[in-house]
Amino acid sequence: MSKAPKPHILVVEDDDDILELVSYNLKKEGYQITRAMSGEKALQCVEDDPPHLILLDLMLPELDGLEVCRRLKRDHETAAIPIVMLTAKGEEADIVAGLEMGADDYITKPFSPRVLIARIRAVLRRHRRGMASEEAVLTFGELTIHPGRHEVIYQDAAIDLTYSEFAILHLLARRPGWVFTRYRIVDAIRGEHYAVTERAVDVQIAGLRKKLGDAGDYIKTVRGVGYKFMELDASDG
Repeated sequence: MSKAPKPHILVVEDDDDILELVSYNLKKEGYQITRAMSGEKALQCVEDDPPHLILLDLMLPELDGLEVCRRLKRDHETAAIPIVMLTAKGEEADIVAGLEMGADDYITKPFSPRVLIARIRAVLRRHRRGMASEEAVLTFGELTIHPGRHEVIYQDAAIDLTYSEFAILHLLARRPGWVFTRYRIVDAIRGEHYAVTERAVDVQIAGLRKKLGDAGDYIKTVRGVGYKFMELDASDG
């Protein structure tokens, strides 16, 4: 039986050297590659042959990466395509903006090709696995989350969480490895009977970690951006 072809990745980068480096390493891993050096060309490539993942530089001439991300994520035909942003150090505001528009991950320059490949594999793996059902029981080692019963068990002991704490934990745990900005957390768990602000998210996370004890280590802070629930097989980096 022949092996399925490797995923198709669109690399959007206007720096020749970085474009060549990324393309070389992805091709070496067997990925199919399409290259674009502008935002306009990237959108055309997606329309002509939708990729399985887009590696998108934010600093592009004329139509920048944030606008490309915004247009793709607001179109129902392309919204599900995972986007990994390439950013320069110190661009925290752009990272946050991209994640809030729906980008799936980011990596800062300069980067190791091995780290880049690992991030891409992780995003593709999460995308294939898809978002867990809202009612599915989630288990991570000795931590179990029962959405239907609104119950969290760690080391056979029940943990008493507030409505907001449970909602945040469930949101993060359903998409392990995905980075959520504070705004996206607020937007996802906002309800009629309680209010959560971006500043209050940090307080909620602190209380949640304290109640979870050692299991609180699953929740990682992404400095300047937000939070994620770390996958069991992923490194902290």
